[in-house]
Amino acid sequence: MNTWQCRPETPEDVPAVRRVDLAAFETAGEADLVDALRLDPAAWLPGLSYVAAPAARPAGAAPVVAHALLTRCHISGEPAVALAPCAVLPEHHGQGAGSAVIRALLDAARAAGERTAVVLGHPPYYPRFGFEPASRFGILPPQEWPDEAFLALPLDGSTPPRGTVRYAEAFGVG
Repeated sequence: MNTWQCRPETPEDVPAVRRVDLAAFETAGEADLVDALRLDPAAWLPGLSYVAAPAARPAGAAPVVAHALLTRCHISGEPAVALAPCAVLPEHHGQGAGSAVIRALLDAARAAGERTAVVLGHPPYYPRFGFEPASRFGILPPQEWPDEAFLALPLDGSTPPRGTVRYAEAFGVG
């Protein structure tokens, strides 16, 4: 298993992040979403876009193999963060890069004083980070999504706010 170096995205990482997002998803939608979120000062949270690279990178290896992003959302007017997208270069799936970058990003969010994170994602994957169905906290999605796929995580141990999530405009939901 590789050891991953996880850190905040730098301006120099932007093209590599786009490459990861393009490789990880069937369409350019997620990569375009990240670009749009970067331009939205109400959504973009400096220091909460993280990348992962191999700690010992062989010559010619990709410098960035995984990316995870938290942006501002609101739950009934209270600030929260939305985890999306999370992407790993296909040739690095199953090697721990995705988990490493998500854990580092959630730790950075805690350190920044964020209270609650939400994610719409694969139900078997996100509970490993502590996410639970958001409905257990009284958190509702902005549109009808499967209960088992819309998840929340109290980052600071407090009770999350109850209500409907409002995502940044770039997400096109709600």
